[in-house]
Amino acid sequence: MRLKWTKLSCRTFRGNQTRLQLFALAYNLANFLRRLALPKPVRHWSPTTLREKLIKIGAKVTQHAKYVTSQMAEVAIPRQLFQTILKRIANFRLSAPRASPT
Repeated sequence: MRLKWTKLSCRTFRGNQTRLQLFALAYNLANFLRRLALPKPVRHWSPTTLREKLIKIGAKVTQHAKYVTSQMAEVAIPRQLFQTILKRIANFRLSAPRASPT
């Protein structure tokens, strides 16, 4: 696995430290989503590919009285694959904590 660090261009050590920690957090979040949310055929995607295919895609959002729709080009990712990923992410919801008996 190749890890590409971002430039640390802040003038202070504390600023560079914070920037590096945010970069590591973003990388770990992307890796977490890649491992748990992506179906097997695309689980090999890198965090960069995830960003380009799932996050940096244009969409037209239309709001109606009862619902919101989005229209995206299927060039970046097929509809069925996108729906599968959204369903898998929706399954991450945490259940409410149970009250402990007292």
